[in-house]
Amino acid sequence: MTREGRLGVGIIGAGRVGPVIGAALGGAGHAVVGITPGSDPERIEAVLPGVPHLDAVEVIRRSELVIVAVPSTELEALVAGLTDVGAWQPGQLVLHTDPRFGTGILAPVVAKGAIPLAVHPAIAFTGTSMDLRALAHSYAAVTAPAPVLPIAQALAVELGCEPVVVAEADRPAYAEAIATATEFSRSIVAQAARLLRQAGVAAPGPYLSSLIHSTIDHALSGADGGADTIDGDFRGAPTND
Repeated sequence: MTREGRLGVGIIGAGRVGPVIGAALGGAGHAVVGITPGSDPERIEAVLPGVPHLDAVEVIRRSELVIVAVPSTELEALVAGLTDVGAWQPGQLVLHTDPRFGTGILAPVVAKGAIPLAVHPAIAFTGTSMDLRALAHSYAAVTAPAPVLPIAQALAVELGCEPVVVAEADRPAYAEAIATATEFSRSIVAQAARLLRQAGVAAPGPYLSSLIHSTIDHALSGADGGADTIDGDFRGAPTND
């Protein structure tokens, strides 16, 4: 511990998410003790200057809180492999950032006496320090066993997010909602930009910016009313069907 209430934080996963999560927790006063190597060491160094690059077992050995920020397809095998080599420590906090899973996927960690947490910040990560500003205006889905749920919520707050509790059984629906919002938005913007270029608009990005933001703001203003409200707002709008 660096001081009372502060944790030694290790990061497994050096993609777009892990270094930013480490930087946010470091900014909240925790000590980032290590991160696993990645394919872009210069970017990692820019976000986490001076943090040692270590193998996963050594990161875990040094940490009181382990952040596991790897792709969904790798998470289960990674957790199992590190369990097989005896890496996890009793009492250690282990937090993954994947939207698809709650804490059930961390069952091998629990069997070794560690504490499972799932926190997914709902932003589109770039892997740069710009994400720290985005976190300060975002929400995070938190899932954890009831006795340690306040820890997950507190960590979300320290990231800069407002925590929203998502039950274990609801994580698949949550993940589908996140995927729908991100993938659909990207594909629609790309399609609109392509059509504008065909129409002779040389810079479709700036041209679409105000339109897209105002449309999204309008849609979001009705989101809390449920699907019927949103559908009513846009009934009769042109489609590409």
